[in-house]
Amino acid sequence: MSAANAAWLWVIVGGVFEVVWAVGLKRTEGFTRLAPSLVVGAAMIASLYALAQGLKVLPTGTGYAVWVGVGAVGAVLWGILVDGEPAGALRLLCLVLIVAGIVGLKLVH
Repeated sequence: MSAANAAWLWVIVGGVFEVVWAVGLKRTEGFTRLAPSLVVGAAMIASLYALAQGLKVLPTGTGYAVWVGVGAVGAVLWGILVDGEPAGALRLLCLVLIVAGIVGLKLVH
């Protein structure tokens, strides 16, 4: 695997860990519940570590935007699929636009 491909993988993995901590944050109830708080803390560390590894190769703006985009899309999809949040057409269109931005940043890198 090339260094660039490994960097992209690191950023995507970091984005997945971002989903874990973003979704888990609500479940900590303001960090008053130990188990969810520990999971969130570990996911935050893993997410930032993975992002940092990817940014060794990728431009900061591109890597960060993709990391945030993966996290945002994942958190919204979790909310829709698991937590019963609304999935209106405009909301889904916005997700498609975020994904298009992520793909676009990857293609122009």
